[in-house]
Amino acid sequence: MFVKTAEFIGRAVKKPIEEVGQVILLLVSVIKQTIKPPYEIRNTAKQMVEIGINSLPVVIITAVFTGMVLALQSYTGFKRFGAEGLVGSVVALSMTRELGPVLCALIVTGRAGAAMAAELGTMRVTEQIDALETLAANPVKYLIVPRFLSGLIMMPALVIVTDIIGIMGGYFVTVTLLGASSTSYLNATWDYLEAADIYNGLIKAAFFGASFALISCYRGYYTRGGAEGVGKATIGAVVLSSMTILISDYFLSAWLF
Repeated sequence: MFVKTAEFIGRAVKKPIEEVGQVILLLVSVIKQTIKPPYEIRNTAKQMVEIGINSLPVVIITAVFTGMVLALQSYTGFKRFGAEGLVGSVVALSMTRELGPVLCALIVTGRAGAAMAAELGTMRVTEQIDALETLAANPVKYLIVPRFLSGLIMMPALVIVTDIIGIMGGYFVTVTLLGASSTSYLNATWDYLEAADIYNGLIKAAFFGASFALISCYRGYYTRGGAEGVGKATIGAVVLSSMTILISDYFLSAWLF
């Protein structure tokens, strides 16, 4: 009984540790290939469009309604204490420090991360990656580095859009729908918002972008088991990336703010 329990615990612990080790090794390989010429500029630009430009519609819709809900809830609560003038600061700080980076990362992970894992997984099971290796091309440099760099660069850019749109959504609800003072909202936004709130949020976004791209590529690159394996890799990439974003958000927040 004791031996079987120990074996079960050992198997349960072994797989996550192996996966963490493989992800770290892949990260080291990606960093080496990123520095080493030639550079995949065209491929990277293509992935930046896929991750950044193509994610804009869903990011904008999420940001505007997040800012609107945040303003509505804050206004209702603060009105009880006569502090409606602080709604602008609450919306601005919440969007720049927390909601902007986290929500944007989760949305992009669900859209672009799943696509990355599915694409690389399909290439793996159809032996296209094996064919690249046969032609002496480095799959990590050609397939993973452009996606990693695109996630690292485009996520902060998307978060800037998210922050601005979210604050505008809060302005629309607070001023236009609830009739609060426009000057009060804007003053509260700028008086309490510091540069550190913005660039620390962008640091979080860059980390989230790099992590979701790396994990999604890892899951796709090591796909096994045909079409069923591609499906599992896609789901696993989204789940693991989302968990990594939420867990690391706590530690990054504790460190940066």
